Amino acid sequence: MENKLSFYNTLTRKVEQFIPNEDGKVGMYTCGPTVYHFAHIGNLRSYIMEDLLEKTLRYIGYDVKRVMNITDVGHLSSDADTGEDKMLAGAKREHKSVMEIAKFYTDAFFSDCKKLNIKTPDVVEPATNCISEFIHMIEVLLEKGYAYESGGNIYFDTSKLDDYYVFSSQNEKELLVGVRDDVEEDSNKKNKSDFVLWFTKSKFDSQELKWDSPWGMGYPGWHIECSCISMKHLGEYMDIHCGGVDNIFPHHTNEIAQSEAYVGHKWCNYWFHVHHLNDKSGKMSKSKGDFLTISLLEKKNYDPLVYRFFCLQSHYRKPLEFSYDVLDNMSAAYDKLVKKIGTLDKTGAVDSSKFDAYREKFEAALCDDLNSSMAITVLYDMLKDEMSDATKAALAESFDEVLSLDLTTAHAAKEADRGVDAELEAYVLAKIEERKAAKKEKDFAKADAIREELLEKGIALEDTREGVKWKKIN
Repeated sequence: MENKLSFYNTLTRKVEQFIPNEDGKVGMYTCGPTVYHFAHIGNLRSYIMEDLLEKTLRYIGYDVKRVMNITDVGHLSSDADTGEDKMLAGAKREHKSVMEIAKFYTDAFFSDCKKLNIKTPDVVEPATNCISEFIHMIEVLLEKGYAYESGGNIYFDTSKLDDYYVFSSQNEKELLVGVRDDVEEDSNKKNKSDFVLWFTKSKFDSQELKWDSPWGMGYPGWHIECSCISMKHLGEYMDIHCGGVDNIFPHHTNEIAQSEAYVGHKWCNYWFHVHHLNDKSGKMSKSKGDFLTISLLEKKNYDPLVYRFFCLQSHYRKPLEFSYDVLDNMSAAYDKLVKKIGTLDKTGAVDSSKFDAYREKFEAALCDDLNSSMAITVLYDMLKDEMSDATKAALAESFDEVLSLDLTTAHAAKEADRGVDAELEAYVLAKIEERKAAKKEKDFAKADAIREELLEKGIALEDTREGVKWKKIN
């Protein structure tokens, strides 16, 4: 691995070179969705950029094991452990059981991921599969004195830690401003920053999913599940933990607190966070009511990969503003890009020196804090360079192992949808070049004859500032 990957570690607040715990192997954890509703495109931006990180790691030679949870219980409508369980709210909204809601929206989430070419993690674990693991961790935390029982619930005692606010130098009052919903005072807590590990029936009698525990019938808090699921599959030492910036406090802060109290040592070395997607009114959120989904973009005739292309043109650590005007521009740029690649002549030899030089540039861009925009610039530079079409096609295919934009197949698929086969396309493009040469020689009669010949075959030409466009008309 000549290129050394560096990215921003939220824990140390600086860009650092990535060094895994075990040479050549990476344990990576992603906070998965709470499956009570469709994922909006702001949620999916995080998963696209996490997918980019995983594929970059694989591209430069690492063996990656990526784990994701599915939150199907325990995530309350307030980050302060108050309000209704989001899953229960979804079930009431749609008059279904919690498990029916979980199944439907889990399937919908992975359907969206497939449309965006987001790789399914190696392990996907629903929280409801791991109740015994949650109970065991809580028992250990109680034994070690890091947890206490109060009012029928089990809480983590943050006062036992030297530094609870590991991600920031901000004080408790400032950080509580970041909690997304109104904070209700929980009189059972010893400290304001304490958080629930286990709720009993004394907390929410309406809770549909409950399990027996040493503390009575109840269910886990949201934060405990990620700690347990990651340790179950990745062990006590993890390389990278991913999520959106809104997970930093309190969710990831609480994960570190309980995990390191449980194992007795540092748990995760690198924290990778993706910034928000905004519209003109601010951060996208399900709580706004009507929200943008991949299905809605499809209804408006946008290819989901255009949205992925849009996200890759921006840096993961910068807020990104969505608008349909920008997406229109991205759609045009994407179609032009895949057409250019799709019409390359793939026959002939690949120039290995050119291939290696451009692959090195591409890797270098990605290894520089996942600069996906620069990586795409390398792609465009490569396509403009003087080299064989076969070499360009091979490089595009290689780059797409990370970019995942269907660079070498999208154009053919689009043409197939229009009823255009490769042989017809090659014929039309040859005629367009012949017509272009005729016009250059001022042989306008020949140029007109070529246009008429194509028209008779059901092909209409249009001269535009971007070049000659064509379409099948019958």
